[in-house]
Amino acid sequence: MSPRFATFAIAALGLLAAGLPFIGLTVPGLFEGPLNSPGTLNLLGLCFVFGALALTYDIVFGFTGLLSFGHALYFAVGVYVTAIALVRWHWSLPQALALTALVALVLPLALGAVCLRVRDIPFAMVTLAFAEAASILVLQNPYGLTGGEEGLALGSGVLPAGLIGVANTAHLYWIATGVLAATGAIGWWAVHSPPGRVWQAIRENERRVAVLGLNPYAYKLASFVLSGFLAAVAGVAYLLLQGGANPQITTANFTLVLLVMVVLGGVGTLWGAVIGGIVYEYLDFRLLEFSNGSGLQDLPAVLRVPLSEPLFILGVLFIVLVLFLPGGLGGLLRHVPRRLPRPSG
Repeated sequence: MSPRFATFAIAALGLLAAGLPFIGLTVPGLFEGPLNSPGTLNLLGLCFVFGALALTYDIVFGFTGLLSFGHALYFAVGVYVTAIALVRWHWSLPQALALTALVALVLPLALGAVCLRVRDIPFAMVTLAFAEAASILVLQNPYGLTGGEEGLALGSGVLPAGLIGVANTAHLYWIATGVLAATGAIGWWAVHSPPGRVWQAIRENERRVAVLGLNPYAYKLASFVLSGFLAAVAGVAYLLLQGGANPQITTANFTLVLLVMVVLGGVGTLWGAVIGGIVYEYLDFRLLEFSNGSGLQDLPAVLRVPLSEPLFILGVLFIVLVLFLPGGLGGLLRHVPRRLPRPSG
């Protein structure tokens, strides 16, 4: 796909996404209500957040070759640090965001400095250990901060009036859209910058990078910190859309979901990861409704039981895509003509 076509497509999609709250069109089969209904905007906002989150994971996994099982930890930082500052400490939103930004920089810098001392499977295990420790800490509800298994709801009075209520869902949707756009722009700039090219060289052959006189450790740490920080930003948007924190986002299983999103969209394709995150979250939501629908009750048990499990359907779709579309959904973009047709005359 040519850069000219890619720029045109991204600009068109961006304008469409920004104007969606003003479009009352109904799309049967895809959404239950009009495009500008609160339910549809909330669902699309969540899809955009997970598209941004999948992109952050693709930076560290797809472009740098670091298989981290602890990426959910940094997403949880954006969710829980902001929620605790707002609900427990009664800080203003700007103060909470400033604290979250600080933690989102310091934590991946500190943990990355430790984890990156090892490589490959040991690296994956160390990141998993830190993520599991954080998940246990959240469930233990230290000093009553995290809410334990019940999570932490924002409640009323902790957010500006423009971010509260169904009537302001469009504002939250625009925040999610802005996070996706900013994450995509930063991610594109990062992977096409000189450090980004070194990340890709490390992915292919780290020893060769070291022989050339570069320090792979420093470059990997930069990728680790950038992806962690951007994941925390996505976590803040998720918190605002959901209206609270859920301990499920702190688990290692959540990081595995991110891995599935990236592979589904296409590893190392950047925009493919965004597509994978959006498609996975949409299917996860819609299949949950499908599994609870009355239409399955008339099917034989051999079909009704597996089809009532969204994860089973997602797993089958994932296997089919991996077998028949190894490049992921983002790989389909390679089939787009590299040149736009010239106007006649």
